[in-house]
Amino acid sequence: MKQDMIVILDLGSHENTVLARAIRALGVYSEIYPHDITAAELKALPGVKGIIINGGPNHVIDGVEIDVLPEIYEAGFPVMAAGHDKALCDVKLAEFANDEEAIKDAVKDFVFDTCKAEANWNMKNFVADQIELVRRQVGDKKVLLALSGGVDSSVVAALLLKAIGDNLVCVHVNHGLMRKGESENVIEVFRNQLSANLIYVDATDRFLNLLEGVADPEQKRKIIGGEFIRVFEEEARKLDGIDFLGQGTIYPDIVESGTKTAKMVKSHHNVGGLPEDLHFELVEPLRQLFKDEVRACGLELGLPYEMVYRQPFPGPGLGVRCLGAITRDRLEAVRESDAILREEFAKAGLDKKVWQYFTIVPDFKSVGVRDNARSYDWPVIIRAVNTIDAMTASIEPVEWPILMKITERILNEVKTVNRVCYDMSPKPSATIEWE
Repeated sequence: MKQDMIVILDLGSHENTVLARAIRALGVYSEIYPHDITAAELKALPGVKGIIINGGPNHVIDGVEIDVLPEIYEAGFPVMAAGHDKALCDVKLAEFANDEEAIKDAVKDFVFDTCKAEANWNMKNFVADQIELVRRQVGDKKVLLALSGGVDSSVVAALLLKAIGDNLVCVHVNHGLMRKGESENVIEVFRNQLSANLIYVDATDRFLNLLEGVADPEQKRKIIGGEFIRVFEEEARKLDGIDFLGQGTIYPDIVESGTKTAKMVKSHHNVGGLPEDLHFELVEPLRQLFKDEVRACGLELGLPYEMVYRQPFPGPGLGVRCLGAITRDRLEAVRESDAILREEFAKAGLDKKVWQYFTIVPDFKSVGVRDNARSYDWPVIIRAVNTIDAMTASIEPVEWPILMKITERILNEVKTVNRVCYDMSPKPSATIEWE
């Protein structure tokens, strides 16, 4: 169905995404566009009901103050100025310090009374629209998808399955650095429950052999990322008639990759770096969604709660939590201790409260006692942090009885470990991951 949209024009604000999320929370779709969009480009967008010009501290580029094109005011849409320091500003969003509820209150009269927008943005409508768009784009051709088991790729897979069924080919590569039971869970949900056309590749030995003796974190990342692309490419070349590549690109990926008034935070790619001669056209049905909306979409599509609310997980997996050169015994210690931590956090209800939690095993040993004899084993470090945007993070104050239970289980069940530590370092000065 046709949905109404409020367009945000970026005039150097830090609050663009907060504003877009607040408008969507009112039930009206919203997207962010550059300040120099033309009136013709604006009119070509579907369902535009109004414009919010969102200014801020980055409104000077190379010494020149930027502004929207004068023709925007003559385009026939209601206009609100927000976040600007100028006297003409209708509402100063910075005063609300990213408070979504306050921003909703500040803009709702403009959205509903001035723009006459309808609250028709919801997951049911989004899924129906995307299924129609995918069918229109793909037709009866095939889509290849790298299915990691992460939230984004899982939701893309579920949506594409609804849209094109057997014409979706999923490839799950187990690089041996997955958390306990994750590859098995991907197979159970997608192959057994959803009847997906799933190719499973166990490349554990291939990856671990390449990583043997490699201690530098960046080198590990490059080996893991490069080899993943090679494995995926090998599988792609075995298949006939693949014209499209599905990707789990989401809206923050696009925003973080840089706008005209914001420097690139980080370049984003999912199966980036594939050879050009594979000639895939991209299918990115989630590229309009924020992370919480991706999760809501997954639930709407019927995916299990634990898959949709899966812990954030780095691309190199446990490879960056097994510090230094990866060894199989330490990798297993990370995997087993992490499983215990996740199980106990779930029992205590912390899995719904804490943003990210995991264990780390460094590459040094310490003296301890096991079975009344001297031991020389690994320590396990527990990390549990809360954050809004991953730019800063605070430590979760886990209650002592819970920490003691986790410690007891790790020491009893993971035989190569004799110490458990809790990382108390916020970001900054620490980062969330150790590597």
